[in-house]
Amino acid sequence: MNKPILNIFDYGIIVAVLLVTLYFGVKYAKNQKSTEAYFSAKGRVPSWAIGMSLLATLISSVTFLGYPAEGYAHNWILLVQGLMVPIVLLGTVWFIVPLYRKVIGLSTYEYFEKRFGNFARYYSSIAFVLRQFSGMGTVLYLLAVALSSMTDINTYWIIIIVGTIIVTVNLLGGIEAVIWLDVFQGFMLFASGIVCLLVIIFSVQGGLPEIWRVATENGRTGFGPYDLDFTKLTFVVMAINGMFYAIQKYGTDQTVIQRYLTARSDKSAIRASLMGILLTVPVWSLFMFIGTALFVYYTQQPLPDTIGPNSVFPYFIMSNLPVGVVGFILAAMVSAAICSLSADLNSLAAVGIEDYYKKLRPNKVDNEYLKASRWMVAVAGIISMGIGFIYIELGSESILGVIFTLYAIFSGGIVGIFLLGILSSRANRQGVNIAISVCIVFTAYAFLTSTEIEFRGEKLMLLDLGALNFTHNKLMLGVYSHLVVIIVGYLASLFFPKPELDPNLYYSGWKANRKIEKEGGISHD
Repeated sequence: MNKPILNIFDYGIIVAVLLVTLYFGVKYAKNQKSTEAYFSAKGRVPSWAIGMSLLATLISSVTFLGYPAEGYAHNWILLVQGLMVPIVLLGTVWFIVPLYRKVIGLSTYEYFEKRFGNFARYYSSIAFVLRQFSGMGTVLYLLAVALSSMTDINTYWIIIIVGTIIVTVNLLGGIEAVIWLDVFQGFMLFASGIVCLLVIIFSVQGGLPEIWRVATENGRTGFGPYDLDFTKLTFVVMAINGMFYAIQKYGTDQTVIQRYLTARSDKSAIRASLMGILLTVPVWSLFMFIGTALFVYYTQQPLPDTIGPNSVFPYFIMSNLPVGVVGFILAAMVSAAICSLSADLNSLAAVGIEDYYKKLRPNKVDNEYLKASRWMVAVAGIISMGIGFIYIELGSESILGVIFTLYAIFSGGIVGIFLLGILSSRANRQGVNIAISVCIVFTAYAFLTSTEIEFRGEKLMLLDLGALNFTHNKLMLGVYSHLVVIIVGYLASLFFPKPELDPNLYYSGWKANRKIEKEGGISHD
């Protein structure tokens, strides 16, 4: 079977979308005259746009390609993590959003310093940086492999071109350009996903009922296995991991919390958060079901042996969609990657300035910090491209599984620190520092004793302790690290004096202050 060739009209659509992307950077460049404008847009962004931006930030090439690949090869178990997000956050976003808007300037990890000191701030900040770079490399890798399979353009050149556009948009337009680009991309994403699913449904003989029947008979529906076994990937493992993921992403992640700061008021930020939360789950589900439908379609149609799960969706796009529609879908895929990575770059620069540069060079004029921010964007972009190159060399069968595992490893007890900070006024700096140290040792032990490498044709454990090896699923590693911090941190804090805290730094104090302010007629709108 001949490899499909992209039409020149499709290339034109992709180029047009890339030019629109650059236009957003140019349009908002004139507003970027201070670090506040560059990173938080001075409250110029409406809540609905922030909500769309949150959606686009969390939806990238990982969703566009990773979810269909998983839906094609397995059932919907990896969707469970996303399904836990609204369940957890609908009860907590009312407090988390105003907390950060009140107690931090720009960096999320400023809260950790105010609550537990410098060590907690830099530990959580470094963990965020590691997660971001691993995730950004994954997005670039997925996009490059997919586009290369469709266009025959070298994967390295795709990473270089897309990476350069992303850096340029950030350098010019800052967070304001990123948010409005996200709005544009959000609509493209919905439209492209729905078009693809409808085409697949109408292409399957028997339509939706047949898709459901065949998928169910072949184990492509449901969220199992449901047994209580932490050594395997089960519903329980994903559900527990998803609860902590929700708090980590919406309660400790700079990329998301920076969006809270761009809103005009607490209520506007909460509305934006709810919109972003409620939109992401349908999009994740849509793309997972595309993979399920593709499995059924290719049980009825011949599929080349060289096409693996990660390549099925791109192959279908190229083989079954008409000229113009192919270009639109690929443009949406590219745009999804650009939006996600643009947000990542901006948040990395924000953390770099607030957590490091200003500490090393305090009390400088704002213009120096703005120039340094742009340099950080450029350097972070180059590093991300380099990681994408490494991923291409290594390759991966299940990118979605890899990214979830990396998040579990690099979570490093951050949610535990956050929960201790907001729920316990007794937890103190000394206790949390001890807990972080224990967590680092535990994470290193669990990773080393559960990770195999191939050496001279033989698979060896990085550290083999026999019966003492960590045998649970790696996604549980992140969960356990948070529990270690919570338990050890609280118990260790009992050996040190109770801290004197700003009431706004923990929930009960914040709630009491809120009640007093309401009685006094102080508005937060």
